[in-house]
Order: sequence, then structure tokens, then C-alpha cells
Amino acid sequence: MDSTPHPSPAARALAAARLVVFDCDGVLVDTERIGPEVIAAMATAAGWPLTPADVLEKFLGTPEPYLLAQVRAHATVPVDDSWLVEYRSRVAAAFDAAPHTMPGVPALLDALDTRALPYCVASSGSHPRIRHSLTATGLWERFTGRVFSADDVREGKPAPDLFLHAAAACGIPPAECLVIEDSPAGIRAARAAGMPVLGYTGGPTPAAWLADATAGTLEDLRDLLAEPIQESRS
Repeated sequence: MDSTPHPSPAARALAAARLVVFDCDGVLVDTERIGPEVIAAMATAAGWPLTPADVLEKFLGTPEPYLLAQVRAHATVPVDDSWLVEYRSRVAAAFDAAPHTMPGVPALLDALDTRALPYCVASSGSHPRIRHSLTATGLWERFTGRVFSADDVREGKPAPDLFLHAAAACGIPPAECLVIEDSPAGIRAARAAGMPVLGYTGGPTPAAWLADATAGTLEDLRDLLAEPIQESRS
């Protein structure tokens, strides 16, 4: 009987990956604790009472136009495009007060660089928001030229368009990508794109929401990169 340990699904996906695709908010940068508080306050002021927990459940991983459309649909006062501008400004100001990455990000990127395994960002955020967050945390130079936004495609997450666009731009088949996501919408998008996905459990997302993906943290991936994956043999 073969007693060799079998590699985990995450290990297999990482071993087969030729491109790692990161979500941005809540995976690379610690903004998912800020955004829901801002949205809840602004939606409540517009006549749609929401708590940060409500916002997390309704909007985590979804593009900004969807957020604006829902606020408009439920508000009791007129909501124009300036609402989204103010939201972005408040989030940026709060993040600037204490910008930092999610745990394990620099070490994981270093490990990917050591392995010469390319990586990119595919985020529901706008290009200006992504650039601001990555610049504030010192990550922008590591992703320059490999940043993809919902602005770039017709349908944002949970549609597969953004992930397929990122893979095509990087010249990698979808099946040879590994997506790192912290939202159900992002996981559905990766699945629809035919990409293996790791549900990131190091942020505020309840682990139960990530049940459709192999769950883990960035430290888990870094540890998997530390030594070659040993395949079992019969």
C-alpha cells in the first residue's frame, strides 16, 4: 500500500499554475474592513439602513456600478454619480490613515518571484482605486502592467469576464491559472472561467461563505512554495 502523503488540492493547483491571479481588496490590501463601514453610513444617510455586516453580505466582491445601482434602487433621496465619487474619497482617506497589506502578502510575492511564477491583479475595483491601494502599500511596482479591473470588461464578477480577460492578457490558459479570492462572487467568477481558486480565509469573510473553494491563507501558499510538491506514486 502506498503510504506517501497525497498533495492537497491547493498544492496541486499551485504546482500546475503558470499564473497566480489575486483579487485586490481583502486579499492584497486591508480595505474590506473599511469599505463596508463607509457604504453602510452613506446608504443609511440616503434612506437605506444598512449595517457593515449587511454590506459585506450583499456587496463583497461585486463591482461599483452594481453597488451604486442598488443604493439608487433602495434610497429615499436622489442618488447621483457623486455618491460613488464620495464613497471612493472616504475609503481612500480612511485607508491613507493606516495603509497596510493583508498578512503574508510581501513574503508570498517574494516566494512567487523566487519561483519565477508570474502574478497579476483582477479586481472589481476601478483602476484609480486599485492603483491608489497598491501604491499606498508599496505594491504598485510589483504589479505594474498586470493590473486588471472590472472597468476593462462588460460584466464584472460573478461573471467570468474579468478573469478570462486577465488570463488572455497574460497569455495563460484559464486552467493553468490559480485565483486567490475572498468573496463568493469572485469564487463563482473563477469557477465560471474554468480556473482553480483558493478561498482566502485571512480576512473578514466568514469561512462558510468560501465553501465552494479550497480554503486557506497566503501563508499557506507561501509554505507550499517553500519546497517542491511531491506527487504520490503507485
